Amino acid sequence: MSTHLSEILDHNRQFVQDKQYQAYETSPYPDKKIIIVTCMDTRLVELLPKAMNFKNGDVKVVKTAGAIVSNPFGSAMRSIIVALYELNVDEVIVVGHHECGMASLNADRIIGSMKERGVSDEVLTTLDHSGIKLSKWLRGFDNVTSAVENTVGLIKNHPLIPKTTPVHGMVIHPATGALDLVVDGYSVN
Repeated sequence: MSTHLSEILDHNRQFVQDKQYQAYETSPYPDKKIIIVTCMDTRLVELLPKAMNFKNGDVKVVKTAGAIVSNPFGSAMRSIIVALYELNVDEVIVVGHHECGMASLNADRIIGSMKERGVSDEVLTTLDHSGIKLSKWLRGFDNVTSAVENTVGLIKNHPLIPKTTPVHGMVIHPATGALDLVVDGYSVN
């Protein structure tokens, strides 16, 4: 067993034994009826909720690379739809961030790393012949504001999202937590 896994399991046993979980008890329904779509960047784990004044139980959070929802019928969009129809959510906020790694994402470099870690040329060729273009799928974005606007548009215009659902867009600074409003979902029709 790896050191990390061992440390996690040891900590967890103590966490449960000491009943530390009690400080985090809440319902599965978000108190503020909001779902946040944000980036998986480690700098945002604690900063984003603090900067937005959310505590445990206030919101649902979906994390993707770059806060991007690229597939209208992928798992991120499914999570948003489930939150809206099953978990009493009535508002969506997309939060990208400055200095995002998706802005400098290099598909060729990632594909090279895949090969170094054992993904065969045969697998890559099969995917290509199946219509999966990794160089397109692994593409990032040039501008975080435009990326947030695109994701907001995809969500807002999805055929299964009620037209009355506000979908907002913001960009957060990963060092200070300062928020820039990109799309005010209350004023967009």
